[in-house]
Order: sequence, then C-alpha cells, then structure tokens
Amino acid sequence: MNRSACLIFNPVAGQGDPDLELAEIRAILEPDIDLDIYLTTEKVDADELAYAAVARGVDAIIASGGDGTLSAAAAAVVGTGIPFGIISRGTANAFATALGIPDTIAAACQTILQEGIRNVDVAYCNDRPMVLLAGIGFEAETVELADREAKNRFGMMAYVLAGIQQLRSLKNFDVEIETEDKIIKTSACAVTVANAAPPTSVLAQGPAGLIYDDGLLDLTIVAPANRAGAIAATFHLFQTASTGNAAERNDIGFLRAKQFKITTKPPQKVVVDGEIVGTTPVEIKCVPAGLRIFVPLVEEVEPTEKLEGLPNLTIEIKDTVEEAGEGEEADS
Repeated sequence: MNRSACLIFNPVAGQGDPDLELAEIRAILEPDIDLDIYLTTEKVDADELAYAAVARGVDAIIASGGDGTLSAAAAAVVGTGIPFGIISRGTANAFATALGIPDTIAAACQTILQEGIRNVDVAYCNDRPMVLLAGIGFEAETVELADREAKNRFGMMAYVLAGIQQLRSLKNFDVEIETEDKIIKTSACAVTVANAAPPTSVLAQGPAGLIYDDGLLDLTIVAPANRAGAIAATFHLFQTASTGNAAERNDIGFLRAKQFKITTKPPQKVVVDGEIVGTTPVEIKCVPAGLRIFVPLVEEVEPTEKLEGLPNLTIEIKDTVEEAGEGEEADS
C-alpha cells in the first residue's frame, strides 16, 4: 500500500511551465505516493491549504513553489511532527539551498522518495513562523523593489538590480538589540536574523557558518559609513560565505542567541523568508527541532583501514605485478 501526502502546488512560481512541472512531479512521485493535490490561488494561500491538511491528519505535506510558498506551508507544519517535503520552483530557491535539498524537480522528488528525515530548527518572528531569516532595513527594501514582474523577467538578477538601486538611497538607522543577557545599541543599514541561510543571502553571513539545528539564531549587523563601505562590506560577507570564516571588518558585527527583541528609530521594513511582513519592532524566538523535513540521505562510508597511531609502525608496499608473475611460474 502506497503512503499518501498532500501536495501544495503554486502554479505562478518561477519561470517554467506549471502544467509540465506538475506533470513531472506526479510522474515521479505517484508510483509510490498517493498525492492529494491542491493549487494555491490569489485567494487561497499555501498556509491555509497546509493548515487544512494538518487538520485532516495527512501522513506528509509536500510544498512546491518559491520560498514564500514553502515558508508559508511550513508554518502550518511546525510542531506537528508531520514530515515536510520541499520541491523548489522559485527565483532564489534559498529554502532548498540552505537545507541542502536539490533545487531541481527530479532530484527534489527523489529526496522525498528516499524518506530521509531530519529535525531542523524554526523560529517565530512576531508570532509568524520563520524557517530561513528575517531581514531588517536594506534587505527588506531590496526584496520589496524586486517585484513579481521583475523576477519573471530577470530571475535572480532582479534582486541584484534592486540592491544596486537601493544603494542610491542607503541610510543607517538606530537599532537596539535585546537578548536573554544583554542589550546592544548601535546604528546599521541592515540587521539580519537567520535560522538558516544559503551563501547567497550575504547579509546573514557574519558568523563562521550557520547551523540550522543548534537551537540558536544568528544575527548579523552591517553598519557601513557610506555607499562605498556598503559595497566593501557586502563583498567581504560574500567572501565569508565562500570560505566559512567569520567576518572581520569593523563595520560588521554578529552574535548568537536563542531570541532577539529588535527596535529601530525610525521604524524599518521587515522581510521574513522573502515576504514583507511589516515594520519593526520585532521579537524573534528559536523553536529547536520544530520541523521534520525530507532531506537527502548521506551515506556514511565505514573506513576500510586504520593504521595510523600504531607503535613502531612501518609499511612496505609490495609489488603485486611482480608477485603475480612469480606465482604463475611456480604453478607451471
């Protein structure tokens, strides 16, 4: 008997043909999974469909769309223990990249079929579930500029172009950051709180690597003195993402904590998992192991040999070709 799952599909995500993409998903999954398929509309969002699926008691929920669709559907699954599958078809596909899930339909479907499941942290930003990150200031303004029409036309370049445009009106703001044990006051042009983030989310890359199952959130502060400093700081964060090293510039700060309360003067726009959700102040709290997500199975290869560390060790490599020749002569 096949297992079953609710598939929530956003037909306007990405730049492909939704009919062909849905047909591909069904062709791969339906031989093994009985799919109950629901499409998002302008009136019915992914979270509404996912909450209804949870209420029905489904075995698993699979979401297919952009980061906003995936995050919205995941919101309904937090804390339920229901396995959650991801098939990314968006512009950025940050959700899949951050969790190591393939961003092609075929590979994402195979990940779900393998049934490898991992518990990952989530967070709440002003009571709104957050899987990836919350951006305050520069990132939120950039996301707002990169509208649906621009993303359909330029793809990922829409975010780059919006970022360049936003640099023209770059402004710092006063920010107060409160954790469990301290209050930090400074000025910044961007504050990013990440639960998980791909390397392409450069404004989240202050710490040396983001861990999505450590029960902590990572906050990065970017506070350049001018436009040139903002470009330099962004490039430095791109380098930290590439090398896995922590940021070292004086205009970049970072810290880890279980929760943050952030206020700004003046109020700043806030983006959560790719969607504008309002303005500061915000309270962001980590929920350890809040989601069970289908992830690729990693085969652990058992070592076939371990000799290092033995006392007085010497190793002699024998000439196997010569020995085989001698053996053949002896047999004759």
